[in-house]
Amino acid sequence: MGLEGSCKASERKSRGGKAEARSRGVAKEKTLECGQIVWGLAFSTWPAAEERETDPTCPVGLPCLVLATGLNDGQIKVWEVQTGHLLFSLLGHQDVVRDLSFAPNGSPILVSASRDKTLRVWDLSRDGRQVQVLSGHVQWVYCCSISPDCSMLCSCSGEKSALLWSMRSYTLIRRLEGHQSSVVSCDFSPDSALLVTASYDACVIMWDPYTGEQLRTLRHVPLHSTLDYSSEIHTSSLRSVCFSPEGLYLATVADDRLLRIWALELRSPVAFAPMTNGLCCIYFPHGGFIATGTRDGHVQFWTAPRVLSSLKHLCRKALRTFLTTYQVLALPIPRKLKEFLTYRTF
Repeated sequence: MGLEGSCKASERKSRGGKAEARSRGVAKEKTLECGQIVWGLAFSTWPAAEERETDPTCPVGLPCLVLATGLNDGQIKVWEVQTGHLLFSLLGHQDVVRDLSFAPNGSPILVSASRDKTLRVWDLSRDGRQVQVLSGHVQWVYCCSISPDCSMLCSCSGEKSALLWSMRSYTLIRRLEGHQSSVVSCDFSPDSALLVTASYDACVIMWDPYTGEQLRTLRHVPLHSTLDYSSEIHTSSLRSVCFSPEGLYLATVADDRLLRIWALELRSPVAFAPMTNGLCCIYFPHGGFIATGTRDGHVQFWTAPRVLSSLKHLCRKALRTFLTTYQVLALPIPRKLKEFLTYRTF
């Protein structure tokens, strides 16, 4: 663990590529040169520069947008996005760092998942010190996600199931089973009321993390009819899934070379963009942009649909931020309202 010097960020200005991407509603903006295959990504926002002394690269008085990248050699590189400055290189994992998750409550806590079958917890306010190692998986750990209320941690591995952990005690809450192949990605909704998992079986399953109930399955159907049936891994095998900040969209990356955008209440994509060698995706914290990591060692940024949330959804999101499913079901309100608040009205 330690602090390394700055690395350069490059702008790609291929007019033809940008025109093609924008014609589909998504446009690539910037590339960071990571020097290794990028497997995992996580955004976070640090305090304004005058409130801290650890990094002088951000403009004074402005919050600093940080991106952590999990690399093929086991390193985690943490970047300041605006300048492309490398802030930390975190060492400890013995194999590929497959996924990363910042604590959503604003604390500089980072959780990483690795093919070395462990999860590790890092404190960036203490110079990137490793503070916890979580063991228990028997297969590669592909993904980790901390719920926005910081009460739960979800981890996925090659065991065809997802595990839910308590962030307070780091004990197992429940095992979520339903996929037919390795579960490779997971993410919580902004109100912690939903959890999505993505698998090599080409499906995304939407769960209620409090009850373990399956709410919906999104199946990835190739846009082209030509399939390679000789391959063990389907061309639509999923690599990554993530929620948009307002909780109304999902983004997925699959092996069919497409970035897809899904509306929460629909069963088919509302937008897509062509990309090659995609491995992971994450939304910008305030919406409007998606970052994707690739096997080429690049981080690509794309514009994404923006939406004005309905008053109904805003009320549901506000209530579910502090009410569990069981607490909603115990309220003296009509059944249909309970179904809406617990996302049972798709």
